[in-house]
Amino acid sequence: YPKAVVKLEKDRAELLAFYDYPAEHWRHIRTTNAIESTFATVRHRTSRTKNCVSRNSFIGLGFKMLQQAEKRWVAIFHPEKVRDLFAGMKFIDGLPANETLPDDQQDAA
Repeated sequence: YPKAVVKLEKDRAELLAFYDYPAEHWRHIRTTNAIESTFATVRHRTSRTKNCVSRNSFIGLGFKMLQQAEKRWVAIFHPEKVRDLFAGMKFIDGLPANETLPDDQQDAA
């Protein structure tokens, strides 16, 4: 499948960007379900609410629904790694760049 190979090679950096983050955060960035399901609920409720006619009532309803959804969100694992990311620390295959092994040792491991 040469077209598929070309597409994968072209988008390689985007496809593998996942590994440039701490391994502890992978479960959080693997899916956008938390975002999608939250906004799907807001969209569903606002389209069926008859009293939500003004912009202010719509914003208020959306805000309260997001507040309720927030109670069920899972806290991010290892939040100290977020500080490392903001500080500019680079990660390779989920490990800090200074903790990764040289390529030949990585393959042997």
